[in-house]
Amino acid sequence: MPKYIMALDQGTTSSRAMLFDHQGHTRASASQEFKQHYPQPGWVEHDATEIWQSQLAVAEKVLADAKVGPQDLAALGITNQRETVVLWERATGKPLHNAIVWQCRRTAPLCDRIRAEGFDRTLRDKTGLVTDAYFSGTKIAWLLENLPGARARAERGELACGTIDTWLIWQLTRGHVHATDVSNASRTLLFNLRTLAWDNEILNYFRIPASLLPEVKSSSEVFGETSLFGAPLRIAGVAGDQQASLFGQQCFGRGMVKNTYGTGCFLLMNTGAEIPRSESGLLGTVAWGRQGRTVYALEGSVFIAGAAIQWLRDEMKLIRDAAESETLARAVPDTHGVYFVPAFVGLGAPHWDAYARGTITGITRGANRYHLVRAALESIAYQTRGVVDAMAQDSGLRPEMLRVDGGAARNDFLCQFQADILGIPVERPATTESTALGAAYLAGLATGFWQDEQELAAQLQLGRRFEPSMDVSRREELYAGWQRAVERAKAWAK
Repeated sequence: MPKYIMALDQGTTSSRAMLFDHQGHTRASASQEFKQHYPQPGWVEHDATEIWQSQLAVAEKVLADAKVGPQDLAALGITNQRETVVLWERATGKPLHNAIVWQCRRTAPLCDRIRAEGFDRTLRDKTGLVTDAYFSGTKIAWLLENLPGARARAERGELACGTIDTWLIWQLTRGHVHATDVSNASRTLLFNLRTLAWDNEILNYFRIPASLLPEVKSSSEVFGETSLFGAPLRIAGVAGDQQASLFGQQCFGRGMVKNTYGTGCFLLMNTGAEIPRSESGLLGTVAWGRQGRTVYALEGSVFIAGAAIQWLRDEMKLIRDAAESETLARAVPDTHGVYFVPAFVGLGAPHWDAYARGTITGITRGANRYHLVRAALESIAYQTRGVVDAMAQDSGLRPEMLRVDGGAARNDFLCQFQADILGIPVERPATTESTALGAAYLAGLATGFWQDEQELAAQLQLGRRFEPSMDVSRREELYAGWQRAVERAKAWAK
C-alpha cells in the first residue's frame, strides 16, 4: 500500500518538495532557491525553465533522501505562486519569454486604461478581482502585444499559456496535459466566478484566444500521470498556494480565517458556497473545488511581507539570515518612532496603489539597524491589521482568532506583535508548512489516501497560541502612526 503523498510547492523564491504520511506528518523535504530577475524598476521575472529544473531536482532529492520510490506514493499534489504567467511553444515546450511574476508592475498603465474605459467594473463583477497589474490577464495581454509574432502564433494554436501549476503539469506529463484548477483560474482576471469558465467577453477585450488557455478542472481530481520518477504517478491535487494553505489549515467551515506569511502576506476567509463581494478593496476568489462543489473565499493580499526581511538580508546586508531579525528586534523596546512601509512593488489590499513605493519614516539620529529590522517585522503585522479591518467591514464578522502559517510565522516576535496589534489570539500549528500539506490533502482525497475532510480535521495540532498583551491605547497609537506612514508612501512613482 502507498505510504506517502508528495507535494510540490513552487513558490516565488524557491521550489520545494515534501513527503507527507497518512497522519499528515512531514517525512522528508527539500528546497532550492532560484534567481529573481529585475529588468526594470518595478518589473519582476523568473526563468520558467529554471523553475521547472529546480522543482524536478527537489522532487528527485526528497525521494532519494527518504529512500522512497513512486510505488510508495499514492499521488502527487501541486501548489504554486499563483498569478505568475508562462507563455510557451506547444511543439517544443520552450518558453517564449521569462515568466512574468505576480509582483511585476509593468501592466499598471494598461490597468489605468482599463479603468478609464470603465471595463474595470465588468472585471470586478465577473471575476471578483480588482483591476491591478497583480493578476495574470494583463500579463498575458502584454506578452501577446510585445513579443513579435506572438499573437498570430497564439491565434494559430501554436502557443500555450498558463500559471505555474499549468507549466509544471505540462512538464510532468511531457506536454500531454494542459490544465489548471479552479483556484488558480480564479486569479487570472479572465475567469467568471458564476459560470466557473473562461469568460468570452473578457477574452475578447484583452484579445486573448481561448485556445491559448488551459482546461479548468477541480482542485481535487486526477489531472494525469507523470512517469518521470520511474513509474506512473498520478497528479491528483492542484491549488494556488493561498487556497492550499486555507485547506491545509483545515479551514473547512464558513467564516474560518487564516493568514500566510510568505514572500507576501495573504489572509483568506472561507465564505462557503457564497460568492463574496467586497466594498473595502478585498477580493472574491475560488477557495477550492471538490466533488462537484465549489467553495469561495474573501481574500486580502499584501504584496511584500517576508520579502522585506529578504531585502534587509540580501540588499541592505543588515542581517545574516531571517532568524537574526527576531534577535535584533527583541534587542530594542520599540522602533524609536521608525515606520517602514515595504511598498517595493506598490500596495495591495486594501489600498491597491500600483504607484506606491517603499518608504521609511520617523528616522532620527538615534535610529539604528535594530530599529529598522524591528520596523520591518512590525510592518508585516500592520499590513495584516489593515486587511483584517477591511474583512470585518465587508463580512460583518471580526475573527475571534487568527490561524497562521508560512516561513515568517516561525518568528515568535512577529506572532506576538501580530496578536498585540490585532487584539485577538494568534494560533500557529505544529507544522507551518500548511501550503504543501493542503496540496497533499487535495491529492490524497482524490485518490482515497484519505476519506474525507473530517478525517483530516482530526490531524491539526496546535504548536503555540499567542495571546494579546498590549494596552488598547498603545495599540491604536502605533497603528495610527502606521496609517500616516502609508499615506506618505502612496502615489510616489506617479
